[in-house]
Amino acid sequence: MDNLPLNHTKWNDRLTFDVALTLEGSGETLQEIMARHSITANDILTFNADPIFLKKVEHYRTEVRDKGLTFKLKARAQAEELLTTSWLLIHDGAVSPAVKADLIKSTVKWAGLEPKDTGPQEQNGGGVKITINLGNDPRDARTIEATTEIEDATAIEH
Repeated sequence: MDNLPLNHTKWNDRLTFDVALTLEGSGETLQEIMARHSITANDILTFNADPIFLKKVEHYRTEVRDKGLTFKLKARAQAEELLTTSWLLIHDGAVSPAVKADLIKSTVKWAGLEPKDTGPQEQNGGGVKITINLGNDPRDARTIEATTEIEDATAIEH
């Protein structure tokens, strides 16, 4: 297994953002973008045939047109680029485990993958909650809650 971030295309979100700014008349020239991203005119033609690239550019153009070029949009584009740096740090053997754990926790948080806090836990152990809908009316639903305790658990041998 390699430790490199997934790169399915030669373009990234920062490039689509820069192209959108140029098309909206508020960014660098196309030649400046090509030099900074180390791409050729042929690359641009290839990207222009990629529907995902075009959709991403149009999304950023709409953001710039409708909401103006905001700090939040710039920060979002920068944060997406910094994910690559985070990935490399997480997989670098010289980086301390504490830093790696912090980066992983942050990435999970930014992605919205943290467990949702649904309020206080009613019970610390396991348990089963079954809801049976007996009709279209929510008042017809019945909830059955049960807890089980295992008193004599023996190991299963293979």
